[in-house]
Amino acid sequence: MKKKLDKLRLSIDKIDKNLLELLSKRASFAQEVGRLKGDGVIYKPEREAQILSSIIKDNNGPLNDESIINIFKAVISNCRALEKKLSVSFLGPAGTFSEEATIQQFGENIKPISAISIDDVFNHVQSGKVHYGVVPVENSTEGAISRTLDLLLMKDLKICGEILLPVHHFLLSKNKKVEDIKNIYAHGQSLAQCHDWIMGNLSVCNKIPVLSNAEGARMASQEKNSAAIASSRASKIFKLNILQENIEDDPNNSTRFLIISKQDVAASGKDKTSFVVATKNRPGAIADLVAPLAKHKVSMTKLESRPAKFGIWEYVFFIDIEGHQETAKVKKALEEIEKKSSFLKILGSYPKN
Repeated sequence: MKKKLDKLRLSIDKIDKNLLELLSKRASFAQEVGRLKGDGVIYKPEREAQILSSIIKDNNGPLNDESIINIFKAVISNCRALEKKLSVSFLGPAGTFSEEATIQQFGENIKPISAISIDDVFNHVQSGKVHYGVVPVENSTEGAISRTLDLLLMKDLKICGEILLPVHHFLLSKNKKVEDIKNIYAHGQSLAQCHDWIMGNLSVCNKIPVLSNAEGARMASQEKNSAAIASSRASKIFKLNILQENIEDDPNNSTRFLIISKQDVAASGKDKTSFVVATKNRPGAIADLVAPLAKHKVSMTKLESRPAKFGIWEYVFFIDIEGHQETAKVKKALEEIEKKSSFLKILGSYPKN
């Protein structure tokens, strides 16, 4: 048994050395690509999407696709940082799901900038303080994030990517027993997403809404008999005990985040385009407006209406479609929609997650 273990460990050591050599070669090639690029853009979402898609096709296990993606995203992040460390703004503080989504997409080797509001994330990108911003746009349970939609309409920024993050809520506390908890701190949406569990287990507790789950975790870390609903990452940051895992009412609870920047993104081969369009409030207006999508066989994946905030229009519609805005059928459909509409703004084309 010992001889077999020693042999296996020796084989692993040899593979590790080979991996190190290959990683170093990859990093050197990445540096050369950076020197040859003429546009100065470090993060290429379409290229990274193509790399990951190709790798997943070749994956035969035993590591699953998610594990492979995590490994290669870390490799890409560290190679990218050799060229320049990206600065990314997210809705903070540290320990929020926005930070988790940021790390999932960009890796650890970045310069993270915590923002106090979604408005601040947009302002950080608009002013050039950061290269990119990560903002929540919708939750599978609670629906659209209205402020993000409003800012996408008002600000001159582009969507260059999306992140789908499974959201798992944990009950965190300095205490070690659930029955000792008297106060629960959490963001209002998290309280809503965990409503049934709370009513079944801590119905007599004070439920206290706060600006973020991370802030709730910080407050719980300073009080006895208090708990927070937050991520597992927050438990490590604020040194809290995990009293209960996955207390969300919907086990498929997830949040979609958008990556915003000033750059347009080229086609990756599997893309999505988002745009906002306005029309007068009349019967059949929206059906007539989106008819070109069906005509040109473009799939619409989402439609969200919002009251208009300015101008002469009564409603605006946020629409996601499959395909890149520069592909022939999408381009034709958008041109026809623009002729029918009072207003059209393309928010960006980006790799579909």
